[in-house]
Amino acid sequence: MVRIDRGGGTPGEPGDAVRDALAGAHAVLVADYGRHTAGALRPLLEDAARRTPLVWDPHPNGDPPVPGARLVTPNAAEAQALHPGSGETTLGAFAERGARLAERWRAAGVAVTLGERGVLLVRPGTGTPMLVPVPYRAAGDPCGAGDCFAATTAAALADGLLPEEALQRAVAEAAAFVAAGGAGNPGLWRTEPAAGPAVESAHDAFGLAELVRSRGGTVVATGGCFDLVHAGHVGLLESARRIGDCLIVCLNSDASVARRKGPGRPLNPAADRARVLAALGSVDAVAVFDEDTPEAVLGRLRPDVWVKGGDYSVQDLPEAEVLRTWGGQAVVLPYLDGRSTTLLARRAAVAAGAAPRP
Repeated sequence: MVRIDRGGGTPGEPGDAVRDALAGAHAVLVADYGRHTAGALRPLLEDAARRTPLVWDPHPNGDPPVPGARLVTPNAAEAQALHPGSGETTLGAFAERGARLAERWRAAGVAVTLGERGVLLVRPGTGTPMLVPVPYRAAGDPCGAGDCFAATTAAALADGLLPEEALQRAVAEAAAFVAAGGAGNPGLWRTEPAAGPAVESAHDAFGLAELVRSRGGTVVATGGCFDLVHAGHVGLLESARRIGDCLIVCLNSDASVARRKGPGRPLNPAADRARVLAALGSVDAVAVFDEDTPEAVLGRLRPDVWVKGGDYSVQDLPEAEVLRTWGGQAVVLPYLDGRSTTLLARRAAVAAGAAPRP
């Protein structure tokens, strides 16, 4: 479809063709450029939002999204214009903007696109947001990437994907679109791997955090037992590393793991677990802590971003409150489903029981 206009005129009343198209749609995407078309269709769009996924790509000069929109997808500049807040551009500031906008619009979720930082999915209230990072950094014309992102999101929701899954697909498609040259050059592919560590290697996690901060960088931290490192862990750590300039893993000590997981755990001692993690290219340093929860070690590291995998409830991150005391932000990243240390241990036990004895 090609539309050519001069940006003037007033939209008329929708006809039967428009009503039939909306009534039969499996998903609806509204790209509002402030030209009043969305306003003319508003009653029909409100009805559509009650029965099918509706994605609204807003504009500061446009109408507010209809209540019940599945996702509203402002970019960073639009989110700031629609809800200026403090004027800060940290993840925490955008999370607050997104939550306030979701409440104002009565939307199920707001997905703020943040360029190379990815997309921040925020729901109404004070729950922990989910950050969907870009799969790689792409060199190309970004023109049209927002349209590609919104269209892919709507199509994925029409396919029955959850919002988190739809956004992962959309982020990957938008990155590929930019790598292909954007709207101006769709035939050229140019991709670059994510940038490597911005600072020299350091075994001291606390010294590394100070060094990165002194250079104006972003300190990212995550934590867990990492008893048997599996594909889900690797994907989480790689995604977390792309968010900032260093990644520090806060690792539960042996005593801490035993208290949390019970008899027989950990399967690997802390020294071995730390060595495996430190060998991963995505991990810059490891800090072992003895407490049941990482609040104390976080107080020393003071990371800008605290990351947990999506198998955690977005409403159940006690560390989030600690991060707020120094302006940090807790986020949840998508997690590779069906992978866990417990499942691996059970499989190994079953395999050992079935193996013939020597």
